[in-house]
Amino acid sequence: MTILEQAQAIREAMDVAGASLTDEQALVCVRLYRPWVTGKAYAAGDFLTYGVNSVGDPQLYKVAQGHTSQADWTPDATPALYTAIGLDDEGYPVWSQPTGAHDAYNTGDIVNYNGTLYKSLIDGNVYSPDDYPAGWEVYTE
Repeated sequence: MTILEQAQAIREAMDVAGASLTDEQALVCVRLYRPWVTGKAYAAGDFLTYGVNSVGDPQLYKVAQGHTSQADWTPDATPALYTAIGLDDEGYPVWSQPTGAHDAYNTGDIVNYNGTLYKSLIDGNVYSPDDYPAGWEVYTE
């Protein structure tokens, strides 16, 4: 096996391993994921990177629905296709606007919303704590 073939085999193994990780685990291994490209068929649940986040790391996204990427459907501009994945400094998910049932918050989910931790009181919660306060309570550890 040539060095190039070995490198290709390692890359394929990395892709398989990366597909089995949770969102939180994927964030730890963010450099494992390939950058977004146009003209690629993405399946729901695929991870990819696009741009950089607030701490300078590649921004991780999860594909919300299968599609073939287009130049004007970038992850940062089409939340119906991609969900940004992120954690705060304490390890809590940063609240992002759900685009449907696939990424809605459920009872007990804890998120950082504008610097305050909130716990969802309902399943299928697609509203922010500002938009529907009855669906959230301030969470203290």
